[in-house]
Amino acid sequence: MKSFGSDNHSGIHPDILRSIEMANTEHALAYGDDSFTTQAKIVIRQMFGENAEPFFVFNGTGANMISLQACVQSYHAIISAKTAHIAVDECGAPEFLTGATLKEIDTSDGKLTPELIQPWLHGWNFEHHSQPKAVYISQCTELGTVYTPEEIKLLADFLHQYHIYLHVDGARIANAAAFLGKSFKEMTTDCGVDIVSFGGTKNGMLMGEVVIALRPELAENIKYIRKQTTQLYSKMRFMSCQFLAYFHNDLWLKNATHANEMAQRLRKGIESISNFEFSQKTEANIIILKMPPKIIDALMKKHFFYVWDEQQNEVRFVTSWDTTENDIELFLNDLKAIILS
Repeated sequence: MKSFGSDNHSGIHPDILRSIEMANTEHALAYGDDSFTTQAKIVIRQMFGENAEPFFVFNGTGANMISLQACVQSYHAIISAKTAHIAVDECGAPEFLTGATLKEIDTSDGKLTPELIQPWLHGWNFEHHSQPKAVYISQCTELGTVYTPEEIKLLADFLHQYHIYLHVDGARIANAAAFLGKSFKEMTTDCGVDIVSFGGTKNGMLMGEVVIALRPELAENIKYIRKQTTQLYSKMRFMSCQFLAYFHNDLWLKNATHANEMAQRLRKGIESISNFEFSQKTEANIIILKMPPKIIDALMKKHFFYVWDEQQNEVRFVTSWDTTENDIELFLNDLKAIILS
């Protein structure tokens, strides 16, 4: 039975596995000086623009930290939503590794706006106050909501007036692109985004993320930051080759579209069973809703998922590229049985 706890729980797409096997022949130069990494960089520039500078890393937290380290000094402040991954699930890594202060903003839907950020922009040139220098957003958010390109551009234009960088955590950016029907470039480079953490682990890959610098001054020192942050992989080809398969024939889009469709199917099925209160729109592959504790406890005996907010009896379901219609039906049948018992 499949887990609804996270798309990190899913397996590896067969095409990705085959790409690793194909890369496992002969010897290749280490630390990215191999043909697979060279080709993967070319493909990423095709996706994000010719000025994009990609740096492959192990995982999402590493990608986020390297991106932020490229943007800030220890006397700076990083602004994010209170529900952001860097605020909730990265064990204080932003402050530990950058030395900068993390400022968390309450939001209704996990999304930041210029209006929400404006009150935090004060104390300029005052040495007693951390200077705002980077804003972190995730696309999609931890709540499953998606920024439109217009919203991102508005945010970037606003921040650039204050010489603040915009960092996009794209751990689930494929799901956002599938929902919007937009390319990666249309959601990032064309909107004025400065740096991106691009992920594939949640969408069918084994491991590996890419820090994509969209400004030359941010790319300048990332190779040194990556090494110091212990994110430089010696056998880089086994990471970069996955991205070649991931982008080939739009595998990323097929996987993300399927995960999104399964989330819609699950939500509609839940709605048809009972009048549960959904906390957020289901725009990507994440569903957040409130359930009575007895139903949550009974469901957890048969299915794995996380309680998002215990005080609110709020749960989160996440669908994956390999979630099947049968997985959804099994869950819905169990939910029906629990309600009727």
